[in-house]
Amino acid sequence: MSSIISPSHWWRSLKREWLIYHLGLPEFRFMFDAPPPNEWVSLDCETTGLNVTTDEIISIGAVRIVGNHRLREQDVAQGLPIDDAMKQLMRFIGSRPLVGYFLEFDVAMLNRAIWPLLGQGLPQPKIEVSALYYDHKFRQMLPYEQQTNPDIDLRFATLMADLNLPVREAHDALNDAVMAAMAFIKLRQLRGE
Repeated sequence: MSSIISPSHWWRSLKREWLIYHLGLPEFRFMFDAPPPNEWVSLDCETTGLNVTTDEIISIGAVRIVGNHRLREQDVAQGLPIDDAMKQLMRFIGSRPLVGYFLEFDVAMLNRAIWPLLGQGLPQPKIEVSALYYDHKFRQMLPYEQQTNPDIDLRFATLMADLNLPVREAHDALNDAVMAAMAFIKLRQLRGE
């Protein structure tokens, strides 16, 4: 009896093997392992500006999320050279999916620093908190409201207040990562996960 492998599964497996084969530092192969069940890492960067190609990372906040309760805080970049900070961060993340608020920018900044080490960026799945919040608010609307291209306020302060979550001092990488982690946990609970 033979099993049929779907083309998308075959393609993901091939891509994974290709990325592992071309990995600049083989000791980070663990990032391609299956993630621990029910674990994620909330991530935030503070930077000198908003230009991914010219600005620099000032600090990195990473918070491990385990299940629906436990947050383990760890400030990853404590005055380290960027290569050392990236290696610590990659070990901390492991193969866990990444969570963040407007995560695309943070990942782009980190990938710029990680690319010279690995020859590629972070391979983990990415979960955008603002998209989860948008979906949550959209589901609460009446059908006619959903059809009128709803204007949902995605500002972080609005999201935190609406979810009745405590706000920590903003523009601090670790605080922002903790708040994104709390929002992620709350939104998962609201979805019944």
